[in-house]
Amino acid sequence: MAVAFRGRYDRVAITFHWVIAALVLVNLAIGLFHESLFDGMSLMPFHKSNGILILGLSIARLGWRLGHRPPSLPAGSPRWERALARSVHWLFYTLLILLPLSGWIFSSNPARPRPIDWFGLFELPVLPVGEALAGAAHGGHDLMGFAMAGLVVLHVAAALRHHFVLRDRTLARMLP
Repeated sequence: MAVAFRGRYDRVAITFHWVIAALVLVNLAIGLFHESLFDGMSLMPFHKSNGILILGLSIARLGWRLGHRPPSLPAGSPRWERALARSVHWLFYTLLILLPLSGWIFSSNPARPRPIDWFGLFELPVLPVGEALAGAAHGGHDLMGFAMAGLVVLHVAAALRHHFVLRDRTLARMLP
């Protein structure tokens, strides 16, 4: 039985969603498997550039989201499901910003700075951070990467549950 809800996401929100999703999947693959799957390939410069692109697009997406209310969740959704959906979305926004920032911070380690050359167009400035913060950012980057991977799996599973089990239009409202 189909469940009623208010509308679809607008084209800008849909475009942000799918572009950022594709970039995140690429960066997760590089970040998680660069030492085994991509042996001998130097993908870290691309990973860093892509991360900065994700950061910029995520800030723009957050700005768009704050100015444009998303469609409502399906009527009759349990309170726990609504709370979980909101929490996961805001956790995504948090990670989409903090994950690239932590990478930039640990690339700025004064003991061994590795500047980010953004797709060969320009070099990002090294951030004025200390070794302790850079080290903590490195560990945090790894943990947040695993958290992002887990959230992606949860998000996809929830979308598929809505589409195939609940048979509502939750997934359709984000499709191009």
